[in-house]
Amino acid sequence: MGNLNRRTLLKTAAATGLAFAAPAYIRAASASATTITVASLLGDDKPETRVWVKISELVEAQLPGQFRFNIVKNGALGGEKEVAEGARLGSVHASLSTVSSLSGWVPDLQILDLPFLFRDAAHVRKTVDGDVGADLRQKLAAQNFVVGDFINYGARHLLTKEPVTRPDQLKGKKIRVIQSPLHTRLWSAFDTTPVGIPITETYNALSTGVADAMDLTKSAYAGFKLYEVVPYMTETGHIWASGVIFYAAGFWGQLNDEQKAVFQDASRQGAAYFNQLIVEDEAKSIEQSLKNGGKVLKPEAFDEWQKGAQGVWQDFSAVVGGVERIRAVQSA
Repeated sequence: MGNLNRRTLLKTAAATGLAFAAPAYIRAASASATTITVASLLGDDKPETRVWVKISELVEAQLPGQFRFNIVKNGALGGEKEVAEGARLGSVHASLSTVSSLSGWVPDLQILDLPFLFRDAAHVRKTVDGDVGADLRQKLAAQNFVVGDFINYGARHLLTKEPVTRPDQLKGKKIRVIQSPLHTRLWSAFDTTPVGIPITETYNALSTGVADAMDLTKSAYAGFKLYEVVPYMTETGHIWASGVIFYAAGFWGQLNDEQKAVFQDASRQGAAYFNQLIVEDEAKSIEQSLKNGGKVLKPEAFDEWQKGAQGVWQDFSAVVGGVERIRAVQSA
């Protein structure tokens, strides 16, 4: 009996030892994990954050214990420009960005921002999956932004304090624009005064009169509660807001080939997930906006909106690869 008890005790001790060893191992693995600082402009419920939760899960499934994603939400690390600069300096390892905000480093990206160029989301996807997208990836990499994949934020629409359905009604208004030459040129064509303001500062700018109007996607319109200060949304759909999932080159350069392949695959899956979430979120966002005083309007004199924007194509043709390249994208 004594020997039996001793054997039982030894087995129990061994099992207990392993039980205690497992948490120690986990702690050690966790301690050695590489922390990835990810910037998100919005909160937990928005696609901008949910995509990184998805990517982190996909990476963990393939590379267990090697990485820890620190997702910093609600614009705490700044707007897109600040985050991009942080990535180039190494304080931010990954984020999403509209191509508009990255065009200061890669002007060619503005081909994806040309107003009234794309028919729909499928047309945009075909473009970024082709030669144009491959060229833009290379040019972004040269500026220390490694592209995981392109994403689609949806179409941009006009947001105003008062009803605006015709372009002549914008004359003299101050309009918040992305800090991009193309967006400045576009809204100047409608006799407005463009004001470059980071997205994280737009609510205050609109509420205090620094700006009277802006343009934005439906998802972000609700995400930033802008219906409280610019309740009218006119569905102009003038620009399809393309973006990228990107990694800082300094972080990317520390990955081995296996890790890079996993991150690339996770980013591709994440982009598809993000695009699906955006479509779903747009419907919810409009519902939320309408419940909180927002109003959705249809544009009138649509040919006048298009005519005003056409000058942008000519002005930026040399920057984005020429008129022939623009026409090729248009007809794709």
